[in-house]
Amino acid sequence: MRTYRLAGLGCLLLLTALGCGGAGGGSATEGKQSTASASAPGPAATFLPTGGCASREGAAGDTKDFHEVPCTSERAVARVLVRRVGATAKGAAVDCPLPTDFVLYVASAGGGGAPGYACMRNLEPPHPGDPGQGGGPYTVVGDCVYAAGVDEVRETACDGSGARAPQYRVVSAAPSRAGCPASTALYVQLTGGQGPVGCARRT
Repeated sequence: MRTYRLAGLGCLLLLTALGCGGAGGGSATEGKQSTASASAPGPAATFLPTGGCASREGAAGDTKDFHEVPCTSERAVARVLVRRVGATAKGAAVDCPLPTDFVLYVASAGGGGAPGYACMRNLEPPHPGDPGQGGGPYTVVGDCVYAAGVDEVRETACDGSGARAPQYRVVSAAPSRAGCPASTALYVQLTGGQGPVGCARRT
């Protein structure tokens, strides 16, 4: 039975706050994913294919392993939205649909599969990849963040159910800072193709 590792979530986001830092307001920011591009799906990507399902094994709070199971199985907990071939390193850039809840990396091609990753969506709530839910591979409009260090923020649930309370909410996207409303308190680089700059207000 093939197993998969859950990609780590909660990656750092760099930010530039209005009125903070040196002259010029700071440098451009980096999102949750690196800038390396992922390759398109190929014919060898047969392990956890698009539309397939997986079960979750292991104790809550531990590194979770996943196994491929039929979608009709009572053990199925998540569906593959898209299967990609290419990047397998944790933290590498991914090309997933916005509703993705988490990413599974397939490290080896054993049994005729192909190394790469699967963009996963839980079959039932919660859906951490949805806007404001505090998870997923992307930072998008509707998400909330808190300050995690100098020029760094982390995503958290907007309803306060996460380990940290939200401090800012991304209310809109713009091509540049100049396109953000005057009420913007923080600029956050978005991921997932919604625009390079997220305009965030204090919560």
